[in-house]
Amino acid sequence: MASITIRNLDDDLKTRLRVRAAEHRRSMEEEVRIILRDTVDGRRAVPRDLAKFTRECFAPLGGVELELPPRGPMREPPEFS
Repeated sequence: MASITIRNLDDDLKTRLRVRAAEHRRSMEEEVRIILRDTVDGRRAVPRDLAKFTRECFAPLGGVELELPPRGPMREPPEFS
């Protein structure tokens, strides 16, 4: 396997890379390998499913039962003159 060194990397970019790696539960080095591999192969990242992500984050906390208010008839819309 070959190795490369990247010099003069912006601090902000390194921070964002560290955060992205943590979100994917990978090391920064592994995250960079995957980004490079996908970019060179022409693949694009799959958009994150926000609903699935939210469920995964909050499922361990348990559910909440909400009382729904009774539904009544719709009110009349206001008249404009």
